[in-house]
Amino acid sequence: MAASKKAVLGPLVGAVDQGTSSTRFLVFNSKTAELLSHHQVEIKQEFPREGWVEQDPKEILHSVYECIEKTCEKLGQLNIDISNIKAIGVSNQRETTVVWDKITGEPLYNAVVWLDLRTQSTVESLSKRIPGNNNFVKSKTGLPLSTYFSAVKLRWLLDNVRKVQKAVEEKRALFGTIDSWLIWSLTGGVNGGVHCTDVTNASRTMLFNIHSLEWDKQLCEFFGIPMEILPNVRSSSEIYGLMKISHSVKAGALEGVPISGCLGDQSAALVGQMCFQIGQAKNTYGTGCFLLCNTGHKCVFSDHGLLTTVAYKLGRDKPVYYALEGSVAIAGAVIRWLRDNLGIIKTSEEIEKLAKEVGTSYGCYFVPAFSGLYAPYWEPSARGIICGLTQFTNKCHIAFAALEAVCFQTREILDAMNRDCGIPLSHLQVDGGMTSNKILMQLQADILYIPVVKPSMPETTALGAAMAAGAAEGVGVWSLEPEDLSAVTMERFEPQINAEESEIRYSTWKKAVMKSMGWVTTQSPES
Repeated sequence: MAASKKAVLGPLVGAVDQGTSSTRFLVFNSKTAELLSHHQVEIKQEFPREGWVEQDPKEILHSVYECIEKTCEKLGQLNIDISNIKAIGVSNQRETTVVWDKITGEPLYNAVVWLDLRTQSTVESLSKRIPGNNNFVKSKTGLPLSTYFSAVKLRWLLDNVRKVQKAVEEKRALFGTIDSWLIWSLTGGVNGGVHCTDVTNASRTMLFNIHSLEWDKQLCEFFGIPMEILPNVRSSSEIYGLMKISHSVKAGALEGVPISGCLGDQSAALVGQMCFQIGQAKNTYGTGCFLLCNTGHKCVFSDHGLLTTVAYKLGRDKPVYYALEGSVAIAGAVIRWLRDNLGIIKTSEEIEKLAKEVGTSYGCYFVPAFSGLYAPYWEPSARGIICGLTQFTNKCHIAFAALEAVCFQTREILDAMNRDCGIPLSHLQVDGGMTSNKILMQLQADILYIPVVKPSMPETTALGAAMAAGAAEGVGVWSLEPEDLSAVTMERFEPQINAEESEIRYSTWKKAVMKSMGWVTTQSPES
């Protein structure tokens, strides 16, 4: 990977990829899309009560500084001049909600993570106020009313956290998803930080009208959100501001570089997989699993439990593209749970070894409905179950069942996608951390019964953010013209079992899913 001493590289583009479980900073060559260097830091998740998931916004910010700093050091060792970095893109875990004080720059509460369930009673009381014959929330936002999206999290903070209420009253509060918190902080914070978001992240708040592409007054009134705390909505590819880090942070090496790309992580992966044509789709295996299909300039509404969302808008004057999305809450998170909660593996990579030992789940099924079920069921009452256990079952079978669960959940959203689009996908383009697991990829091909295709460079989310940043007006170092996009080498996994066996396993899985539902009857008191 190291460049020879005399190597003259073209312009470089950096990407901050702030995910649910880790933060990375990656640097790409804008002419070849080659990854030159990167650094990754795992992020702590806090579970203060059952169903609550929080992160520390300052820890997230410092992890970004650390990743930038370490990547710049690595580039130095490769004799690559960091003054070649011409732009920075940001991609982020979506929906996760931060409220901070614009005078002090301090967060007013922990970030409430997308997976968090504390707002279930908020959701139940709000849903009683939506007329059955006019679900204006769904028609304006493309989203079902769920604990998943930012508006209900923000409502909870306004109802339950005195510091947040007080800051709103005193006009000191700013709200944002993680992209907004990072861009505000990286462009100076209290010293002139830019308070903005892009259309993809805005479309996950439940306050954004995906047709008019603006914050919606009726939605803000419905959720009781003061509009002055919301960030300005921009396209996914334009200069938002310049890097200006107020602390004595070594990441200051990138002072003055434009931040010019911003995409929610799933949109970024769609761009990084170059799914620019209608009907192209990708599935990302991260903390959760997200299948997005490009539907072009029109919003397609699902009859099968998928979301309608903004895919990207690559420039202020460029048209908006929409996507259908199948969202699965728990994918990689089930591996982290086997590691941190059960202790049956020490590192996430070990799961492959355990699964390989048995080569089957031996009739054991694992439905990881830790945060209820997302697509296609949207069933908040579900909880995780492991069933089909016998005295023969051991940790290897449970590990295998966990990998199968990721594949079965993907099959459910793929089936829904095929029904909504009417054209079944002939193959599945995949990316994300878990795709390095070869057993998982083979299982996925077997369970879907179509080939699974993965790019040899798995960091497509970061690549998408870098492409958006490098292509922005005023930067112009990355061409998104089809003839200029570099060809990507792919690895292919073909189905190896017979279709009948695949179907039997899938129908048993569905039986297990039914058993996970209706578990939580009354919500425990939440404030």
